[in-house]
This record gives sequence, C-alpha cells and structure tokens, in this order.
Amino acid sequence: MLLKDRSESDELLILRYLNIRMELSEKEKFHYLNLEKGFQGELIFDDMLAKDLQEERYIINDLLLEINNSYFQIDNLIISQRVIHLLDVKYFNGDYYIKSDKLYAVATDREYKNPVDQLKRCATLFRQLLQNLKQNYLVESYVIFINPEFTLYQAPMDQPIIFPTQVNRFLKDLNQSSSKLDDGHLKLAKKLLSLHQPKNPYTKLPQYTYEQLQKGVYCYKCNSFLVSKHNYDLICRTCGGQEKIQLAVLRSVKEFKLLFPDRKITTQVISDWCRIDLNRKTIFRVLKKHFKVFGNTSNTYFE
Repeated sequence: MLLKDRSESDELLILRYLNIRMELSEKEKFHYLNLEKGFQGELIFDDMLAKDLQEERYIINDLLLEINNSYFQIDNLIISQRVIHLLDVKYFNGDYYIKSDKLYAVATDREYKNPVDQLKRCATLFRQLLQNLKQNYLVESYVIFINPEFTLYQAPMDQPIIFPTQVNRFLKDLNQSSSKLDDGHLKLAKKLLSLHQPKNPYTKLPQYTYEQLQKGVYCYKCNSFLVSKHNYDLICRTCGGQEKIQLAVLRSVKEFKLLFPDRKITTQVISDWCRIDLNRKTIFRVLKKHFKVFGNTSNTYFE
C-alpha cells in the first residue's frame, strides 16, 4: 500500500531548469546528471515494488527525516508486520571497484561516496528516531543497484548490497515472509509521514541571477528555445513538438516560481520571462484563470 508517492526534489528541478538556461560548471553538471539518473532508477524500482510486492505492507517513498539536527533521506521505506526495510536505490552504470572501503569508477578512478556508509548512517539515525517514538521494530537496510549495466569488483560478501541479478530474488524473499498490518503499523506510518521534511537545509545550489539566465519558452520535449506561435499552440522548429500556449505559460510560471520564490508573479514579469510572441492580455488571462489575483490595476500580482 503506497502512502507517499515520488516526485522530483526541488534540487533536481532547479538544476534541470538551470541546465537549460545557463552553463553549469563541470562539477555542477556532473551532480545534476547523477540526480537525474538516480531519480530514473528510483522510478524503475518503484514500478518493481508495485508489481511484485505482495502481502500487507506500507510503502513510503522519498522520505527526508531529521533527528538531533541531522538529516537523512530514505529512498524506499517498507513497513511489514515485524520488520522495517530501508532501501537505498542506486542506478550506477559501468564498472566500479571498492578499495579501502571507498568506491571508485574503473574507467576514470573518480571516487564516489560509498553508499554503504551512507546507508549505515541512515539506519543508525532511523533506529534513534524509532527509540524516541518508543517503537520496537527490527530494521534491515540494503543498497540496491538496479542497473543491469553495473558491475562492482572487490565487494566484500558481508555488505548489505543487492546487485542487479539479485533484485528479483530479494523481492521474492520479501514475499515469502507473511505480513499482516494493524492500527499500530498505520499509526507509525502516519507519524513518519508527519515528520517528513519538505526541504533539506543543507542542499547546495549554483549561484544564479535573473539577468544571467536565458529567457524564453523552450520545447517541453527537446528543450530547444526555437519555438514559434501557431494559432493556439507553440511549435518547436527543432523537433516539431507541439504544446498549447496556456500549458506552456503555466509551465514557465511554475519554473519561475521555483527559481525565484521571493519575486511576485505579474503579467509584466511573466511576459519578460517567456519572451514569446504573445500580447500581455493573453498572459494576463492565463494567470487570472489559474491563480488568485491580488492588488489593483496598477500593481496586480498573482499567487
């Protein structure tokens, strides 16, 4: 039973928008692409759980918790009758090896954070949280690599790692343990959901200003800014993608609000942000239809 669905984090969305509208540094781009791949991997595993997991279980996705000013994130939390599973899903691609408890890519020798170390920290903090809640559950945690193109050399056999060839077997093993839930399980699940932190205060984003970002509406399919108005649609001259003008404006407003949360949404601001062949009356009608209007004629804004 899925209690919390998964969606892109603000960090991923902001980096996705910035990657389209400005030049990210090599380090920023690397981080952004890792987030994109990680999110796609999590979605794949979510589908596997939805399709294969049986018995009565609560599933909470993408949970950010805090205890004693320490934040920790859980990709998939599964509450069963006697056990809570913490699963950290990785979509690494290529060949890697472990040396002195550190993770390296074979091709580049680039060092990565060891996901097992991250998982151990997460499990320790989660057990502390359960103690504070006076809950007594067995907690099992695993790093799950689901990309079939992934290989890890020199991995110790005693590590809580599930490799791509073991994922189906892992889910079958879960199903072999019967699980019946009661009101206590639901109470715990709701408590964990209430403790979810919507924002991680330690997230680091690139520095950017309104002036340095490329303005305009880009194609929702290929991200090209070569779009033109045709009746009630915008058509991409690069890939042929077609989108209703209203949807394109709303998509641009959503993007602007996330990138500049402290700025007011006005017809003039969104007109400058979109910079397409639309008169302001059209943009005003779209904003008025989908947002609350505040202020008078001279200083109208929308929320």
